[in-house]
Amino acid sequence: MRRASFVLVLSLLSACDKDGDGVVPPDIEGNQLDFGFFDEPGNQPTFGQTVSQTSAPPPISGGTLLMLKDGRTAIAADPDRDRVFVVNLDTAISAEVVLQDGDEPGRSVEDGSGHVHVVLRRGAAVLDLDPTTGTILGRRNVCPAPRGIAYQATGDLLHVACAGGELVSLPAAGGDITRSFMLERDLRDVVVVNDQLRVSKFRSAEVLIVNSIGQIADRLTPAQFNGSFSSFAPAIAWRTLALPTGELIMVHQRGNSSGVETTQGGYGGQGPCDGIVQGTVSLLVPGQTPTAGSAVDQAVLPVDVAISPDASTVAMLAAGNSHIPGMPLVFEMAVSDLRRDENGDCMQDQNTINGNITSSGEPVAIAYTAKGSVVVQSREPAQLQIYDTLISVPVTISLSNTSRADTGHAIFHSNSGASVACASCHAEGGEDGRTWTFISNGFSSDEVSAEDGPRRTQSLRGGILGTEPFHWEGDQKNLGMLMQQVFVGRMSGPNVADDQLHALSSWIDSIPLIPNSPPADTAAVARGQALFEDSSIGCTGCHSGAKLTDNISVDVGTGSAFQVPSLRGVGYRSPFMHDGCATTLTDRFGGCGGTNHGNTASLTSNNIADLVSYLQTL
Repeated sequence: MRRASFVLVLSLLSACDKDGDGVVPPDIEGNQLDFGFFDEPGNQPTFGQTVSQTSAPPPISGGTLLMLKDGRTAIAADPDRDRVFVVNLDTAISAEVVLQDGDEPGRSVEDGSGHVHVVLRRGAAVLDLDPTTGTILGRRNVCPAPRGIAYQATGDLLHVACAGGELVSLPAAGGDITRSFMLERDLRDVVVVNDQLRVSKFRSAEVLIVNSIGQIADRLTPAQFNGSFSSFAPAIAWRTLALPTGELIMVHQRGNSSGVETTQGGYGGQGPCDGIVQGTVSLLVPGQTPTAGSAVDQAVLPVDVAISPDASTVAMLAAGNSHIPGMPLVFEMAVSDLRRDENGDCMQDQNTINGNITSSGEPVAIAYTAKGSVVVQSREPAQLQIYDTLISVPVTISLSNTSRADTGHAIFHSNSGASVACASCHAEGGEDGRTWTFISNGFSSDEVSAEDGPRRTQSLRGGILGTEPFHWEGDQKNLGMLMQQVFVGRMSGPNVADDQLHALSSWIDSIPLIPNSPPADTAAVARGQALFEDSSIGCTGCHSGAKLTDNISVDVGTGSAFQVPSLRGVGYRSPFMHDGCATTLTDRFGGCGGTNHGNTASLTSNNIADLVSYLQTL
C-alpha cells in the first residue's frame, strides 16, 4: 500500500462530548432490535443532546467560502441561515447580508471590478453584492436550480451551471442573460480555462469541455481504480477547481464496484481506505488519458477543496468526521504528489497533528488566505477559524449566534465509524447514481439472499415517510429497522436512541426535490400526461397518490418482486430500475423495463418520447 507524504492534517475535535447510552431503539411495534454487535468505543460518532429545527437545515453541499483577491476578505455563504457574511480577517469584523428565506446561498465568485456574485441554490437566482459596503446590488433569475459559477474576464461575463442542465451566461456588470445552452442534467461546477468552459457533473464525476457554440467537445472522468481485491469507480464530484496551469483538481468520491457484503461491518472501515466509499483527489488534464486519483484515508464526505496561493498544495475538507473526536477533517497535500500518483492507491498521512490543533463545530468549506493560512468555515456554530501555522491556536471569528444544530442532519452526515456516512451514498439527500453489487454472508457463502445482486441507490428527496417498507425488496418495514440493519450493522455505527431516530426521520423527510427546469415542449408534456393517466396503459395502477407509489412489491418481469419507487423527481435519477439497466428513461421502455411494466409495448416511439417528457416534469 502506497504511503504519500501529507503536509498537513488538522484534527478538528467535535464539540459533541456526550457518550451514547447504548440503548437499542424499539421498532414501530415497540420490540427491541438486538444485533449483538458493538464497535469499539471512541471510533463512533456522538451527537450530544437531541434537537430538531422547525425549519430543517439543508444537506451539506460544501464550497461556500471565497477569499477575495485582496487577500484579507472572506465571503462566507451560509445556506443554513440564508445569510452571506463579508469578513475582514485582519480585524475579525463581519457584515451580515440578509437574504430571503429558503434562498440557500452556495458558490460565489469575484469579478474584475471587485463585486461578488453568489449563487442562490433554491432562490433560482444570482445575487450581486458589493463586499466593501455589504450592499446588495441586484438579484437576477438564472434557472430553477443554479449550482456553480465562474467569472470570465474576456467579455466581463458570469457563467452559471444549473442542475437542470442549463449553462447560462450574463454580464457581470448587470443585465439580462445573454446566452443559454442546454447541456445535460446534474451540472455542478463551471471553471474558465483559457476562455474555454469546463463544467463538472455531480453524480457521474465527469467534466464536460464545452465549445463556444454550446457543444460538448470532450469529456474527462477519473479512471476506475482496479486494486488487488476490489475495483472502485468515480462518483460524486463535490468540487472542481482549475490550477493556473489549466489542470483541473477534482475532489470526489469513488465507490466499490466489485462486491459489497451486507453482513455486520460489511461496509468496511477496518483498515486504511477500507470503506466501500473513498474520498479522492484527482488531477484531470484535457487531452491526456485520465488516471485514477488516490483515495485519502479517512476522508469521509470530501465536500470541498482549496488551492494554495502558490498552487503548490491543495487542502481537502472531510466534513463527515466532525462528530468523532480526534478524527482528521482537513488534509493538505502537494500538487506534485498528485501529478506523480498514477496508480490510484491509498494515501495515508505520515504527519498527523494530534492535540495541538483543536476546534469545534461542523466544518463545511475551506479556503486559503493570500499568506497561505488555512481558513475553515463551520455551519454549526457559524464561524470561521484561521490556522496560521501547524501548531498555532486558530483565530476564531463568530458569524452568528443563531443555532441551526439538528441531530438528524448530524447523524445523516456523520462518519459512522466505518469511513462511510449516510450522505456518502445519498449525497445532498439524493443518490449517487451508482448500482452496487450486494453479496450476503460473505463472498463464499452458499446461501443466497433476496437482496443479493445489483441494486441501484434510491433517492431520499421529496420525503420517504409513508412509502414504507424500504429497500427494493421491501424487507425494511420502517426507518428504525433500516437504521439497525444498515447504520448499526453494516456501517458499524452506534445504536440510535428513539429521540435521535425521530430527529433523523423528521430531517430526512424534509429533503426537497430538485426543481425542474421548464419543459422545452409543453404540448409533448400534455400528451405524455394523458398517456400516463390512461388506465389502459396502466401507469397509475402502481404510480399513484401524492408520492406516485402504492408501496407494494411487484414483479414486472424483471425476475423478482421489487418495491414500486416514487416517480417524484425521477428525471434526476438515471440510471433507472432496481439494477440500473436503463441508462435513460427511454431505455426503460425497452426490454430493460420488464414485460409486465405497464401496457406500453404498443406505444410508438413518439408516444414514448411524450411520456418521457411528462415524467421529467414530476
